[in-house]
Amino acid sequence: MNIQWYPGHMTKTRRQMAEYIKQVDAVCEVVDARIPQVSRNPDMDEIAAGKPRMMILNRIDLADPNMTAVWAKHFREQGMAVIQTDSRSGNGTQAFSSAVRTLLADKIAQWNEKGLVGKSVRVMVVGIPNVGKSTFINRILGRKSAKAADRPGVTRGSQWFRVESGIDLLDTPGILWPKFDDERVGILLACTGAIKDDILDVETLGCKLMELLAEQAPQTIIDRYSIAIPEEECDFLGYELLQQAGRRRGFLLRGGEIDTERMARILLDEFRGGVLGRITLEKPE
Repeated sequence: MNIQWYPGHMTKTRRQMAEYIKQVDAVCEVVDARIPQVSRNPDMDEIAAGKPRMMILNRIDLADPNMTAVWAKHFREQGMAVIQTDSRSGNGTQAFSSAVRTLLADKIAQWNEKGLVGKSVRVMVVGIPNVGKSTFINRILGRKSAKAADRPGVTRGSQWFRVESGIDLLDTPGILWPKFDDERVGILLACTGAIKDDILDVETLGCKLMELLAEQAPQTIIDRYSIAIPEEECDFLGYELLQQAGRRRGFLLRGGEIDTERMARILLDEFRGGVLGRITLEKPE
């Protein structure tokens, strides 16, 4: 599977971001706490080189809290500030302003010494599609000023917003990198909805997600779908589990064939909606 998805507006946005970086004091990157590394745009390390960085581990309500703590430690060890948030409820977002000021404490002190007391810091907020970036910004602003929707590619234009606490935010459209050479990257992004569903075959994706869940949260799918994970190694484990779950749910077609596509859609919806519990699909290397 070699996924190619790089709309024209993303090419333009990357060029714009390289220009905007010159105007900001720090870069805040919003990632999905279920897949913290995969949901990062690797281009950002190049674009934001030399700028203070903050990592927002968003959607912690859907991720394993123990693994979220491990990831937070991982990013802090790389010299980044880290906060953990659930933007939909607002949990953790109140820590943003103080975290920014701590991150930029030296620069603010320099401004104060020069008599520039109260000068606003400028922060560029970045993130790939559908990691909750616009919802996060809306929470920080306390109003719905940035468009937000549970689908990729909603924010198309860059926008400046003033935060009451003296922070200016630059919201940028979500961009992906040109291609995914690693099949695993594309699968994880598709499982969480960062890639539009019509780009990948739903049944295949459901099989891949079943395999991931069998590895990361086996008891969850055993209990939820009343299935048994084979003890012996299985070449088509995901498909076998999808068939078991579809049979248990009674998803049958004419002739008794199991409707695995319908079961795959159910599985994806329940994982993305948190019905299966708080699950992280990725561990730090």
